[in-house]
Amino acid sequence: MPRQTYIAKPGEIKTVWRHVDAEGKTLGRLATEVATVLMGKHRVDYTPHVASGEAVIVTNGCKVELTGRKGEQRMKQRYSEYPGGLKMKSYGQVREQDPESLIQDAVRRMLPKNRLSRVLLKNLKVVPGAIETDPGVKKLHEIHKPSELKVSR
Repeated sequence: MPRQTYIAKPGEIKTVWRHVDAEGKTLGRLATEVATVLMGKHRVDYTPHVASGEAVIVTNGCKVELTGRKGEQRMKQRYSEYPGGLKMKSYGQVREQDPESLIQDAVRRMLPKNRLSRVLLKNLKVVPGAIETDPGVKKLHEIHKPSELKVSR
């Protein structure tokens, strides 16, 4: 009897929710762990073309750490498609004003560059403060009761 490699089909894998507290964690280390869990690479039944990962809630996004002087020196750019429309902000400013986009961009860049990554990103919820500050995430937390995801410092 030949052995067969298990290949999951869409809809077969149940989504499990995980919770990460970003306070005191380095942005890159946090993003790699979250991206790995979103893709499902830590699971035995990992299938590359199926969203086989877990959903992740990241809290205290505004307290994520940037090593060295990246908060002052690294810049986030966006362009308005008009002449002279280049807008730049330092990572420190982005962390204060919109920490959700900082973490989501870091995770997005660590996911595969295909259509599946957009599906996987919908399973990521980032809250700038504690769970109690966002009623939608608080409701998700009560319904799904996510388990803790350990991230190294």
